Formats: sequence, C-alpha cells, structure tokens
Amino acid sequence: MQHDLAAWRARLTPRRPAIWFRGRWHDYAGLDLRARRLAAALAARGIGKGDRVGILATNHLAHFDLMLAAPKLGFVPVAFNYRLSDEEQTALMARLQPALLLHDAARASQARGQVALALSGYEEWLASAPPWQDRGVVVGDEDVAMIQFTGGSTGAPKGAMLPYRQMFYNAVNTMMGWGVGESDCVVLATPAFHAAVNALALPLLHAGGRVVIQESFEPGEYLSLVQEHRASLLFMVPTMFQMLAEHPDFAAADLSSVRWAISGGAPCPEPVRLPYVEHGVRFRQGYGMTEAGVNCFAISLDDAERYPGAVGHPMPHAHAVIRDESGEPVPVGEAGELTLAGPHVFLGYYEQPQATAECLRDGWLWTGDLARQDEQGLFTITGRRKEMFISGGENVYPLEIETALYALPEIAEAAVLGVPDARWGEIGLAALVLRPGARLSEAELRERLRGSLAGYKLPRAVLFLEALPKSGAGKILKPRIRQLYESQRSPACA
Repeated sequence: MQHDLAAWRARLTPRRPAIWFRGRWHDYAGLDLRARRLAAALAARGIGKGDRVGILATNHLAHFDLMLAAPKLGFVPVAFNYRLSDEEQTALMARLQPALLLHDAARASQARGQVALALSGYEEWLASAPPWQDRGVVVGDEDVAMIQFTGGSTGAPKGAMLPYRQMFYNAVNTMMGWGVGESDCVVLATPAFHAAVNALALPLLHAGGRVVIQESFEPGEYLSLVQEHRASLLFMVPTMFQMLAEHPDFAAADLSSVRWAISGGAPCPEPVRLPYVEHGVRFRQGYGMTEAGVNCFAISLDDAERYPGAVGHPMPHAHAVIRDESGEPVPVGEAGELTLAGPHVFLGYYEQPQATAECLRDGWLWTGDLARQDEQGLFTITGRRKEMFISGGENVYPLEIETALYALPEIAEAAVLGVPDARWGEIGLAALVLRPGARLSEAELRERLRGSLAGYKLPRAVLFLEALPKSGAGKILKPRIRQLYESQRSPACA
C-alpha cells in the first residue's frame, strides 16, 4: 500500500493545483518538495520514527506539511487544540511529549517549556534545510500516521492513534461513497486539529482535488472563498452552517458551483439546512468519529432529501451493526448502540489501554452513539448512549427533543440533557439561545411542544443563555451546561 501520498501525487499530477494558502496555490510537486524539506529539517534535529511532532496553531499549511512529510521519516504528527486552557494544554503536552512543537504567535505562551519553533520563521527554516536524503524508513499499514484528540465534549480529550491504513481506506471510502474526485474543491474552515481534516481535505488530496485553507472561520470570508475558487463541496459543523446562513451576504452569494453540502460533528437540524435548500444547495447528513476514519456512512442525495435525518448505508470498506447491551444485534427499527468494524478503525488511545479496551471489543468499535436502522437499510443516529436519560421509568433521547425545539422559529440553538430530580429520577433540561428579538417563556415553550412530544419528554427545566458553550471543534459542551444549571438552580425550576 502506497503511504507517501506527496511523492505519489507529485509523480502523477505534479502541476495540478493542490492547496491554496494565503493567496497562493501550491501544486502537488510543490507539496512534495515542502514535505522533503521538512523531513530533512526534522532529521537534522535528530527526529526519527515514532517521535511526535506537534503543531499548535490555527489552520496553516504547516499542518499539511507535517502530514505529508511523516511517511518519509516515520515521525507522528500531533495537532493540538489551540482553544484549550493553559492547564489542559500543559497536561496534554506532558502526556504526548512532542520532540518539537510548531506554534503561531498567539500560542507562544502555551509553547513555553517545549522544544518549539514559531511559525513566523517556519518558511525560512524550511528553505535552509539540508538536501533530503532518503533514510530508507518504511511505514507499514499499522504504523501510526497521526494522533488526533477526541472532541472532549464528554470528558478530557484522548489521543486517538490513527494508522496509515485508516488514512488510505477513509480516502477510498470517501471517493467511492460520496463520489469525490479530482475536479472537486473544498474550503477547509473547520479546525485542522480536528478529525474533520479527514472528512474531505485529505481524501481530496488523495483524489487529486483542491483544498483552500481558511485560517479561522469567518462567514463572510468563507463565502468569498467559495465563490472565488468555485468550491464544489461544503463541509462544516451545524453551528458554522447556521452562522453562514445568517450572514448578510448569504442571500446574494453565488453558490452555483456547489454540488452538495454535508454536515458533520452533530446532527444538523432541519431549520439549519433549509436556507441552503432554498439556495439550491443539496444537503446530506454525515456521520463519523475520530476513531473511525472519519467517514462511515454514505447516502445518495435523493435519499438524503427523502430521509433528511438518515446518514445512509455503511461505506464500502465498513461494517456497521446496532447492538443491545449484551452485544446482540437489535431488530430492525429498534435503537441500540452503533458498532463499527473495518480497516478505517483506529488502533487505540495513546497510553490509555483501559479506555482502548472499553471501546474496542472483539474487533468492533463501540461508538457510544445510539442508532436505528429502517426497512430500507438506512441508518439514523438517535443520540449518545451516555446522554440518554430515564424519566419516570421512560427512556428519553435528547436528540428527539432538540429536533422539536429547533422547529420553533424563536430558537437559534438548543441542547437537551438529563438532570437529577427527586420525583422523576431525571428530568429534561433544555438550554436555549433565542433569536434576536424573540421572546419565549418556559410555559409557552412546553405548550408549543405538546403537539410533537409525549408529556414525559417535555423539558421540565429551561436555561436561557446568550450562547451555548462549545468545544474547539464546534460541539456543544453539555457537561458545562450541567454545571451552569447546577450553579443557577432554584426550587422554582425543578
């Protein structure tokens, strides 16, 4: 299996534009040259196979330099979440112990104590690298291609070890399942430290397509980049799609080049998708996780429009089974935990054998996500296993309530979770962000929801916020919502 993607692409399509960054296109031959220079510069510092090389920065060409140079020398790239606190960052650095840390100016203080190199001098450092001499390093299918941190939305981030076979099969799955090819272009606006870099950016480089790097997401600039470079694919998390649709330039934007948009990271509510559909953009829902590729399901655009909540069928090189707690497959139509198997599944968590054993069992990845399969074989994600709560003896799935909440025009953002209650065991807490100028009381909210939800599913506690707390990857942080609720709780809201 060919793992030196930069070298292979440089031989096949050397002059084809590959990555746009800061006003300039880099072709595939140029990317391979940069990768060889970076490998030579790192080798001169004594860095070799298995050593970890980190980057702490907003989206930058250096993220891709690291990923493309890694198979030449065998080091392991690690992209750190620049949105973490100093304390969280220090703990991750101590665990991973990077041999070198690249960082941007804004993260200089968090890089202290590390062997570090500022990106302000990065280009000069590459240019001064000694000539690359092949060290004869061979990376195999099971060698670690990179370490990516899990989103951390339900606990401390874990370092997922992604092997080279996972990178390859995720790209193959994406090209086959989503029909991605060399004529496609995407604007990378999601953070490069996140698994979303594997959703379209890396598969597009495998296919010979084009990637436009946006250093940090800003809706107006994103729209300009899509139009300037005639992007054919849109990939973001729901919060970003919502921000884009609310931008004053959205209505007049020329999105005629876009073949389709896909949402990842969390289920995308219908009100968020609707402005794109009205704009002529076809929309599909994706599903993936750091530990599995990330692209696990494929759905045709026609089925995506007929069944907007479905993620589709398993990718060509993927297996999916919905199981009960004993591990037995559940009947069609019933909810259970989604388990995945195939060459797109990760190796485990870095130096966390217990956490690895909990999710990798007998060749299957237990995702922690609840899913349901219909008679047509389509899979739909119904929520997180850890987020399901029991109220008065009834199972309640927050995603179902969130879907009903998003249907109310007053609500801009919503998150539901179970909180302890003396009478019912647990009740639903709805954390809401209202649209500007909107008004909605707790009593009005429950009355409006009665037509679409059973009584036991109605939120019995409501927390109105100016914004929902989110992770660096844009995921809503429900543990922080719980903390906010507990700090503000009073007898009146129970």
